[in-house]
Amino acid sequence: MKHLKKVLLIALVVVFANNINAQDKDNRWVIELGANVVDFYPTGADNPAVGGFFEDFTNTDHWNNSSVISRLRLGYFVGSGFSVGLTGTFNAISNIGEVEVSDLSYVGADIDIKYGFVREPGWFDPYIFAGGGYTWLDSEGNGTANAGLGFNLWFNDWLGFNIQTKYKHSFDEDKMLPHFQHAAGLVFKFGAKDSDGDGIYDKYDACPEVAGLEAFNGCPDTDGDGIQDSEDACPLVAGLAEFNGCPDTDGDGVPDKDDACPNEAGPVELNGCPDRDGDGVADKDDRCPDVAGPAENEGCPWPDSDGDGIPDKDDECPNIAGVAENNGCPIVSAEVQKEITDLARAIYFVTGSSKFTDETEIRMEQVSSIVNQYKTLRFDVEGHTDSTGSDAINSKLSQARADAVRAYLIEKGFPADMITAKGFGSSNPIGDNKTRKGRQQNRRVEIFSEYAER
Repeated sequence: MKHLKKVLLIALVVVFANNINAQDKDNRWVIELGANVVDFYPTGADNPAVGGFFEDFTNTDHWNNSSVISRLRLGYFVGSGFSVGLTGTFNAISNIGEVEVSDLSYVGADIDIKYGFVREPGWFDPYIFAGGGYTWLDSEGNGTANAGLGFNLWFNDWLGFNIQTKYKHSFDEDKMLPHFQHAAGLVFKFGAKDSDGDGIYDKYDACPEVAGLEAFNGCPDTDGDGIQDSEDACPLVAGLAEFNGCPDTDGDGVPDKDDACPNEAGPVELNGCPDRDGDGVADKDDRCPDVAGPAENEGCPWPDSDGDGIPDKDDECPNIAGVAENNGCPIVSAEVQKEITDLARAIYFVTGSSKFTDETEIRMEQVSSIVNQYKTLRFDVEGHTDSTGSDAINSKLSQARADAVRAYLIEKGFPADMITAKGFGSSNPIGDNKTRKGRQQNRRVEIFSEYAER
């Protein structure tokens, strides 16, 4: 057939136009591929061989067809339901109405404007169309005005099945009678680009090079935790939204990525690590995890050798129980201080000298025995006289007697740097110097500790 080359040319244009995908505002191209039949009978033409308009419309005895693949159409979606298309068909005509003819070649090239009723993609897609074209019946060519209707049944976004019928009105019925042309076949939509093949076109895909989910505009959620990878701080491990997609294995409120002990629950302030003794030092850093202790001592309590509640590091008397107000050292109780005072006031000297009387020795030993229990305390020895004699003599004598007592106590083992001696002369009487008894009271030695209860 001499017009077959025209049909093949149309077919090549259609086949190589583009890659297949989906026809709408995104996928604007469509290819229709299938078979067609031509029926001259139900057209109402002024010819005894045909019937009235639509008479015996479904009578297949009048149909002409040649091969399975005899129709190709390339269409382009314009918008608002409208598309334009170019259709190429060929056929073999063996009857024109009720008249049998020897096989005539039939080649058609038509342009159409199609209107689809469905705006959003769906499985059922009805449409109407109109247009015109040129049809060759053997060697005779003739222009036609065309109109028709049909529908597509979509299997998915890009593949469907098409059925349509078209009335072609001939402008010269002497060359070719008007006729109906029915068609059926497959339809393929294409045009939009989906680089990563995730079903979301690149123009809408926030991650066009990586396959993703529609819920995340085409971006992936690798760990499937409902948080897209771009917003997931731990994209390869399923986690919680409150931790930006990171897991919290031990459920302590610290995400694993920030948890120094991800498999053991612990407080936030210790980076998720436990603290059994509650001393603020994480068990992993605590040398004494079951006994509370300060961080400065690696979680262990400071030693307190004398058990006085004052740690050795702060205890000036670490081996002798004391009190905090004396930095861990003991203090002289009021009872002991009274005993020292009573003994000291019974220390007697030879008149006018700093030499002890014989009976004073035993009292000095008793005083020494007491003060040597407080070697960490500072003691003051005071010498006093009555008012007999001059102030100069009294001051010198009182100093000498205080020195004598200090020297004795040092000799008996009391630290020299912890005891002082001072003479006050007659300046601090405790009795009446006008009486013998008062003067006797004023001639005395006093021994005090600055850490004595008053």
